[in-house]
Amino acid sequence: MRMGAFEWMLLITLSIVWGGAFFFGDIAVAHLPPLTVAFLRVGIAAAALLIACRAFGVALPRSRSLWGAFLIMGAINNMIPFSLILWGQTHIASGLASILNATTPLFTVVLAHFLTSDEKMTPLRLAGVIAGLAGVVIMIGGDVLHGLSNNLWAQLAVLGAAVSYAFAGIFGRRFKDQRPVVTATGQLTCSSALLLPIVLLADKPWSLTMPGVSVWAAIVALALVSTALAYIMFFRILSAAGATNLLLVTFLIPVSAILLGTAFLNEILETQHIAGMILIALGLALIDGRVPRRMRALASRTAM
Repeated sequence: MRMGAFEWMLLITLSIVWGGAFFFGDIAVAHLPPLTVAFLRVGIAAAALLIACRAFGVALPRSRSLWGAFLIMGAINNMIPFSLILWGQTHIASGLASILNATTPLFTVVLAHFLTSDEKMTPLRLAGVIAGLAGVVIMIGGDVLHGLSNNLWAQLAVLGAAVSYAFAGIFGRRFKDQRPVVTATGQLTCSSALLLPIVLLADKPWSLTMPGVSVWAAIVALALVSTALAYIMFFRILSAAGATNLLLVTFLIPVSAILLGTAFLNEILETQHIAGMILIALGLALIDGRVPRRMRALASRTAM
């Protein structure tokens, strides 16, 4: 499955929106337990989407089997990975977490090969994933890898989140006939229901210190922008381009973060950033497949 110009535009936008999730998450977990942050993230997002559906007359499905699928999707696409990443961020730097999260396409390529009929692994696709992952590492900087020897469980938690996202991308293909806002609302509502009793038992939220305005602002941004809006785009891309193409967004998130920092925070765009972006662009081109196909076609016409 290939992406058109509109899907590429959505993918880049999604990378910008999700790039903020690590930043907002860092602020939130410094003041609240990870499970509580995860619940607030999905709960506020679900409430916003339910209100939006009601306001715009979007009817939610009544099928029990479909809500059962939303429940599974809510677990593997929200509850499990959000909790693992937020817990991991209490022990490792966001840069390292984003590198580990960028392994998602690698897991997706492997899993999709065995679990789907139309997203099989090819040498070009695998080479593209490896090139993209190398680009992320180079762009963020080798110094962050020095932390790989410490906090093993936190690193494994983020890798576990990447595997969960890979399964979710493949499982989510079954919702291609649903409107993206409906699927986003369904899975976020279910993940909120799954997390609520766990948070009540584990974190006892009533005993926590009330966070300040800046923390609440980060949580609301995390919920409305990096979750509610993000998942509408997520399911739109998934239905059109497939799981492997969709989860390339994890390569683009560090690119978005660095370019935004350069544009708005007066950060310096260094040589390693440019080199990493070139490798990521190469990886995306190899996975998309159109550039290599056109080069082969041009070569064959030249040889004639």
